[in-house]
Amino acid sequence: MAVTLKEVAELAGVSRSAVSRTFTDGASVSARTREKVEKAAKALGYRPSLIARSLATNRTKLIGLVANNFQNPAFLDVFDLFTSELQERGLRPLLVNLSDETSPKEFVELLRQYNVDGVIVATSTLPTSFAGAFQTAGIPVIHTFGKYQANAQVHVVGIDNENCGAMAAETFYGRGYRKVALLGGPETATSTQDRVTGFERRSSQLGLDVTSIRYAENYTYRAGREAMATVLAEDDVEAIFCGDDLICMGAMDAARADGKRIPEDIGFLGFNDIAMAGWDAYALTTIRQPIRDIIMSAVELVVGMVENPSRSPEIRLFPCSVVERGSLRPATD
Repeated sequence: MAVTLKEVAELAGVSRSAVSRTFTDGASVSARTREKVEKAAKALGYRPSLIARSLATNRTKLIGLVANNFQNPAFLDVFDLFTSELQERGLRPLLVNLSDETSPKEFVELLRQYNVDGVIVATSTLPTSFAGAFQTAGIPVIHTFGKYQANAQVHVVGIDNENCGAMAAETFYGRGYRKVALLGGPETATSTQDRVTGFERRSSQLGLDVTSIRYAENYTYRAGREAMATVLAEDDVEAIFCGDDLICMGAMDAARADGKRIPEDIGFLGFNDIAMAGWDAYALTTIRQPIRDIIMSAVELVVGMVENPSRSPEIRLFPCSVVERGSLRPATD
């Protein structure tokens, strides 16, 4: 049978409350009492109950990660960084899969049942009101990869997607492309909307001819391949900016199946810089999103919010950069 707190107290010659305080972060206990309790606990093989501790402190040390897009390899980086960073801080992750459900009510209630200390919403495919629902429910929340707004009502950690769209246009212009296109993720995603805005605006300023703006149904290889088949059949394009590396890989294979050479006949620019982008089969030139910086900052922020729930909403944006490989022709002088 499991060793009880009472048995530790008896062996240590202290009260049960003293044992409880010893294993409660931040609780007041003398050095002599702590030494006696820890010695008794070690002798008996006692491990404090996390459930009991959460009841006593009203803190579960659970942080929810609400996400979708699990079929995309980019999320593996998000999940790995999120869980490892939390565990290093003595916190525990609770993963929630959104699937196709976009109503926040169900997920707010679900996370309330687990009494999470905070939530990170990690997706760009939902409106800002989704993260706001957690805030309204009194749950500290961070929206990562969310839409940047100057008057944001919740904490947002991510990138300036309009600027990334402009960066794509500038990258094409610097390589001599003039007939360009964009193949984004789902049209409803705020990141896609902002990249389209930035891409079209900067292309117009540079004199580029945007021959096509199209959208993949989701962030998958298959969706990219199917969407690119339509581009090839209907549009005249020299280079195409894809709103996700996996979409871009599908689009590249569709182009190859159509007899196109990359980058001689058509150039491709991806987004995210997932590990597969560096594979020889693709050698994808892409815009790198600093996922590690975003997740680590989000974890730091949500921990701070747990300690100070009244903290004013903060916007943290990280810069992106172009990673050069071989799917675009070289820059012109």
